[in-house]
Amino acid sequence: MNQFKLVVIILCLTLVVVAIPSGAKADTWNKKTNVTFSQPVEIPGVGAQILPAGTYVFKLLDSLSNRHIVQIFNQDQTHLFATILAIPNYRLQATDKTVMTFRERAAGTPEAIRAWFYPGANWGQEFVYPKKRAIELAKLTHEPVLAMPAELASNITTPVKAADDPPVVALKQAPVTAVKPTGEEVAIAEVVEPPPVQTAAVMTPERTKRMPKTASFLPLLQLMGLLSLSAGVALSAIRKRSA
Repeated sequence: MNQFKLVVIILCLTLVVVAIPSGAKADTWNKKTNVTFSQPVEIPGVGAQILPAGTYVFKLLDSLSNRHIVQIFNQDQTHLFATILAIPNYRLQATDKTVMTFRERAAGTPEAIRAWFYPGANWGQEFVYPKKRAIELAKLTHEPVLAMPAELASNITTPVKAADDPPVVALKQAPVTAVKPTGEEVAIAEVVEPPPVQTAAVMTPERTKRMPKTASFLPLLQLMGLLSLSAGVALSAIRKRSA
């Protein structure tokens, strides 16, 4: 009986190892980025929230939908400055460095952060501002700005444990529009760049056949078959000894 339990334990442990994905890096899925600003910058919040010059950590808390949640921490991540709603924005040319874009401001005033692009990624984060502030920024830049109701744009400065916490859910469900300098609401597409048609096209069977094969389930199936065969042999030996 002890030998039988040993065989079962070995099989379970082996299957668990096979099932664990390899090569997953936290910095890849949450886009963790250290950013150093040489001068103060404005981020979305109640009124105009200004980050002093210094180094900050930008991370994605959630990016599984068309609403992304970005968090900004101090350099050692002991203090959370803001939890911000962002809409995915597309750029044609990805770069190997972090890119931060800003809205033009009058000389001597902090620039308002507009978007954040992770190295090597075509998709970035276009930040959403409270509506009142968005209209003010639109007047300064003479272009539409993403906006949301001010009462839902309050910064979440306490630690958020999960993407389904109520304050985060409220952000993801907030109505988002784009506002012109006049306050008129327009389509989000006037601010956010959609992907090119060829990128969004559905793969046809013909195109799929031409795609190079980068992975296969065959090795995994072979391994499972070998494990099953080994288990059968082991169980057969145990039964013969018990007879």
